[in-house]
Amino acid sequence: MGKYDLAYKLAVVKAYLNGKGGYRTVATEFGIADHSTVRKWVKNYETLGESGLEQRISHKTYSVQFKLDVIQYKLETDEPYLDIAIKFGLNEPSVIANWLRTWQQKGTDGLSKLKGRPTMSNKPKKQNQKIKKLTREQKLEREVELLRAENAYLKKLRASGINIPSRLRKQSHESSKNSEKSSD
Repeated sequence: MGKYDLAYKLAVVKAYLNGKGGYRTVATEFGIADHSTVRKWVKNYETLGESGLEQRISHKTYSVQFKLDVIQYKLETDEPYLDIAIKFGLNEPSVIANWLRTWQQKGTDGLSKLKGRPTMSNKPKKQNQKIKKLTREQKLEREVELLRAENAYLKKLRASGINIPSRLRKQSHESSKNSEKSSD
């Protein structure tokens, strides 16, 4: 369970909206260490209503494409993480910063890796069974699809004038050389 319950968050938001003071004043009055927490709650409440203040019980997983879309939007607009989180329906803005950092360090593959500890189940997961049953040709086709998607994404970034991390620039340059050699 979260540190603050829904009723408490609502009281804080209502105090701010009723003009009891700014973010810092309301945070101090309610004993909240960081005033940005109050700002986040107010923005979530204004955008999503009470549901924006509710603690999410299950951890939602997002597709790689969704994460890339959010990252691309951040790079193109340079809006604050909080505004982007609200626009894309995320309760926690820090998730976007984590995705961006992971993408810069590990590329698209880093965004597709599952986090956390594997289950202790003796049964293999269905997804793992499907991957093992793929033929060599199917695995290569899957790899080509992923590389094409990454290549298209990097082209979009270049076209919009966004700086591409040197690690990715080198990787995309080598892959384009390899594709030129294979087409000869």
